[in-house]
Amino acid sequence: MLGLASAITLPVTAQVNVSINIGSQPQWGPSGYNHVDYYYMPEIESYYYVPTKKFIYYSGNSWVHTRTLPTRYRNYDLYSGPKYVINSPRPYMQHNVYKVKYSKHKPHYDQRYAKQRYVKHHNGKQHHGGKHDKEKGRKHDNRRH
Repeated sequence: MLGLASAITLPVTAQVNVSINIGSQPQWGPSGYNHVDYYYMPEIESYYYVPTKKFIYYSGNSWVHTRTLPTRYRNYDLYSGPKYVINSPRPYMQHNVYKVKYSKHKPHYDQRYAKQRYVKHHNGKQHHGGKHDKEKGRKHDNRRH
């Protein structure tokens, strides 16, 4: 019986599919990944698709695919802003999922880079002008007493 088992051989095939795109990832992307499909940038709610080197952002009623970010983000620093690797097809079609998952990285770009206005309160402490007092749930009275 041992002779019969050794005489029967079955062909063995293995299929290995390795996709590496290290060279095509942008310099501003996170390092240490062998493969990246998309980067999600929560501060500007935009994606970057590595294979086509295009940014994807919502404008009007549709997702736009372009080589550059829109003018409203022209001063956004791609090197310092948070980015998340997403290796799922068309993640922008599930944008609400990623928006919630990575929402801890707000404030939104426009707020982060806007010049903040401080006003002196009558007790000498500084606070953001017009913001609600978080402890009391009401606006500060900025008039001098």
